Amino acid sequence: MAISTQKTTRPVVAVFKDGDYVLYRDPVMYWAGKPGHTFVCRVTKAWATGAYDLSALVSGRLIEFALPDYMRLLPPIDAMRDIDTAPLHTDGAATDMTAAALAWLTQQHTTANTPPELPNPRG
Repeated sequence: MAISTQKTTRPVVAVFKDGDYVLYRDPVMYWAGKPGHTFVCRVTKAWATGAYDLSALVSGRLIEFALPDYMRLLPPIDAMRDIDTAPLHTDGAATDMTAAALAWLTQQHTTANTPPELPNPRG
C-alpha cells in the first residue's frame, strides 16, 4: 500500500475587523471560470457566524455573508511600500511615485526642515 507524501496546506483563516481592506475572490465566479472574480473590498460588517459583509471598492457592489476562506487581508504596509522603498537618491525617482506618496513626502520634508519655535523671552 502506497502512502501519499503529498501535503495539502490550508491557510489560517484570519479574523477581520470593520474597515479592513481585503482581497476577495468570489468563489462562484472563480469556479465558473468567469473573469473579474478577484477584487479589493472593504469589510463593512462582521457577523457572529464568522461571515462578513463587504463593499467592493471599484464597483461599490455589496457582497453579503462572504466567507473568510475567500478573503485575504491587505495590510497597510503593502499600501505604503512605495513610500517606504522609494529610491529618492536617483534622478526621476519622483515620477515613479504616486501623488499621495509625493504629498506625504513633501509634508514630511517641510515639517523636518522647519526649525522649532523658541518661546518669547521674558522681559
